[in-house]
Amino acid sequence: MAGDTYKDRGVHTRLAHIGNDPHDFFGFIQPPVVHASTVLYPDAATMAGRTQKYTYGTHGTPTTDALASALDALEGSAGTALVPSGLAAVTLPLLAFLSPGDHVLITDSVYRPTRHFADTVLSRMGVEVVYYDPLAGAGIAALMKPNTKVVFTESPASNTFEVQDIPAIAGEAHARGAVVMMDNTWATPLHFRPLDHGVDISIHALTKYPAGHSDVLLGAVSANARCWGQLHATHSALGLCAAPDDTYQVLRGLRTMGVRLERHGRSALEIARWLEGRAGVARVLHPALESFPGHALWKRDFSGTSGIFSIVLAGGGDRQAHAFLDALSIFGLGYSWGGYESLAVYVQLDDRALGAAYEGPVMRLQIGLEDVADLKADLEAALAAAAAAA
Repeated sequence: MAGDTYKDRGVHTRLAHIGNDPHDFFGFIQPPVVHASTVLYPDAATMAGRTQKYTYGTHGTPTTDALASALDALEGSAGTALVPSGLAAVTLPLLAFLSPGDHVLITDSVYRPTRHFADTVLSRMGVEVVYYDPLAGAGIAALMKPNTKVVFTESPASNTFEVQDIPAIAGEAHARGAVVMMDNTWATPLHFRPLDHGVDISIHALTKYPAGHSDVLLGAVSANARCWGQLHATHSALGLCAAPDDTYQVLRGLRTMGVRLERHGRSALEIARWLEGRAGVARVLHPALESFPGHALWKRDFSGTSGIFSIVLAGGGDRQAHAFLDALSIFGLGYSWGGYESLAVYVQLDDRALGAAYEGPVMRLQIGLEDVADLKADLEAALAAAAAAA
């Protein structure tokens, strides 16, 4: 496979070439976009034995294989399942490894829709859901029970960016027979490879940096050899499959993800450092800042940063938060991130059971590919508007 050929090359070389061999498709650089439901068999014996590579559209095509192969090369995984959204990438492995009567530990700082799924669908299934302090580290052992089947991590955390000690958590979970999952959307496998740190299943919203243009919904779940069989079987049983055009768009976006992520990360860190000294900002929640409480863990485990972080306004509430957002002219007001444009969101933390209170509204910023000077000017105006609303 192309991923094996380039496994020892630099990251940008790998991104440019992994996933497919152009000579498998008459030399065309990108693989074909295969739209498929029915696949024909040459004879009855082949049909009865299902011995050909492709059997039906839901079970894969050359297009989905190309993207899955590229992601396996990046993640170091035994297999990758593609699903229609980032949220589906969260729900698939939880459904695959949890049954009625099981106990699951989920970080309290998790992506809000993950929490909603756990509190509704998993609870209705008879799964006991417990949220743990993202800073628990090896202390998670005290929360585990004989029926704890899954520990679900996300690092850095959604919105507040706590960094978890993933190797410590994985070690304790594995000692007690639990499967460890991680939502790795923030870092991508370019800056953190979960399976190298003891995680069994890596989850990624391909909607974000791999797609990169805010116009595709797709997710991926990559598993180690121990967990791939069960994940794959559940993926097939649920009939989850990725649309061919979306798959192609993500594979194309993957080729430039490295250079885009460098720009996002560099600009975001410059702006985060600048914001630390601005009036009206109580603190900046960015793990690559030396002032951030989890910086040492981030520096130990991560090789780079991405373009999303949060700031805490110096006091106020909804009025100040809305004034901040309404004063922005370059930053768009919208969910998601990872696209080329900058975004801002007023973070709601009312569903969290643990963690410290903040001095004021928490504003999440996605730093896009625009000029940093322009983004600083936009944020300066927003901070002034928030102060005037006090």
